[in-house]
Amino acid sequence: MAVAQGASALGLVSAMPSGPGVISEKQIAEIATVVPPGVATFLLTSHIEAESIIAQQRRTLVNTLQLVDKVAEGTHARLRDALPGIALVQVVHVTGEESVDESVAIAPEVDAILLDSGNPTLAVKELGGTGRVHNWELSRRIVDECGKPVFLAGGLRAENVGTAIREVRPYGLDLCSSVRTNGKLDAGKLADFFEAVEHASSLL
Repeated sequence: MAVAQGASALGLVSAMPSGPGVISEKQIAEIATVVPPGVATFLLTSHIEAESIIAQQRRTLVNTLQLVDKVAEGTHARLRDALPGIALVQVVHVTGEESVDESVAIAPEVDAILLDSGNPTLAVKELGGTGRVHNWELSRRIVDECGKPVFLAGGLRAENVGTAIREVRPYGLDLCSSVRTNGKLDAGKLADFFEAVEHASSLL
């Protein structure tokens, strides 16, 4: 459904402490092996140890790792050594000015940054799928300063994505909860979102 609407990547959500869309690693592998050429398969992983992430990628066969939590220094390099050709996307949860510094510091280690609205400091970590918008002024600063492609996530929907595109100018968009109904992907909401993106992009 997402590919038919024009998605350039699929987010495949593995085990998370909270949030929607989690599927089994078996399902992730089944999807990753049949996705058309040119469509990226992003494994959303909450693992933070290099060995666990490497093993998970090898089980699921995705071509991109979306690290939704902070990892220790040196982890990205270990992933690159073990998984040549696998893209690394680091999520930064935009909570304040410190998120700009965090993004700039980590950018040289990864292929892209993804800005989301979680809260990793909670007892039960929020690592995505919150449906909340964060401070897009900070997001725009990160786009301007980090030197790597930046995906924008967090509360994006058909009604506000045009503003997000104009204000942030992200490389790409990531969404989940706003195109779901009763926990499942909704074709109508997805179509409305892509129509809004196309309209906004035509005005740039």
